[in-house]
Amino acid sequence: MARGRFISLEGGEGVGKSTQLAALAQALEGRGLEVVVTREPGGSPGAEAIRKLLLEGEDGRWTLRAEALLFAAARADHIAKTIRPALAEGKWVLSDRFLDSSLAYQGEAGGLGFEAIRDLHRFGSEDFLPDRTLVLRLEGGEGARRAASRDADGADRIGGRPPSYHALVDAGFAKSAEADPDRVRLIDAAGNEATVTARLLYALGDLLP
Repeated sequence: MARGRFISLEGGEGVGKSTQLAALAQALEGRGLEVVVTREPGGSPGAEAIRKLLLEGEDGRWTLRAEALLFAAARADHIAKTIRPALAEGKWVLSDRFLDSSLAYQGEAGGLGFEAIRDLHRFGSEDFLPDRTLVLRLEGGEGARRAASRDADGADRIGGRPPSYHALVDAGFAKSAEADPDRVRLIDAAGNEATVTARLLYALGDLLP
C-alpha cells in the first residue's frame, strides 16, 4: 500500500482556513482519495486535552515558553496517534494548522525564534514535516476585519492578541515560505470559495495521483 500524503493548511486569523479545509477535503475525496481531516492544537485525545489548556483563559495564563512547550507536546501526540497511522494506511491527512503556526505565532510573533521552535519539534516529533504546507493570505488587513466580525462574541486567548502581534504572525508565515519554498506555498485567499480551492489544488498538483 502506498503511503498517504500529509497536507497542512495555515494562515493568520480570518483567512478562511476552516472553509477551505472542508472544500479541499471534498475535492480530494472527489478524486477517489480517502481523507482524514484533523486540527492543531488537537487531533488526538491527549492533544485535545492540551488544546483546552492552550486556548481557554486569559492571555497571560502561560508564558510564551510554556505555550510553545504545550504546542510541541500536543503535536507529538497528534503525530503518533493520528497522523502517522493514517498515512501508513494510505490516507491523505489534512490538518488545520501544524508546525508553521508555531513558527509564526510563538517563534516570530512571540520572539522565541524559529530555531528554538524547530529544536522542540526535532525532539518531540523527530522533525516530522508535511508533504506540502499551504498558507492562506489576505492583503490590506482583510483577514483582521473578517476575524473581528467572526469573533464579535470573544476570540480565544491567542486570536485575541493585538494587531501588532498578528502582523508579525503573517511575517512569520512569509519567512517559512522563503526558507522552505518546496514545501511551503503562499496562497492568495481573496476571491470566492471555489477560486481559492482551485488555487489550493493547483499547489498540490505535483502530489496528486
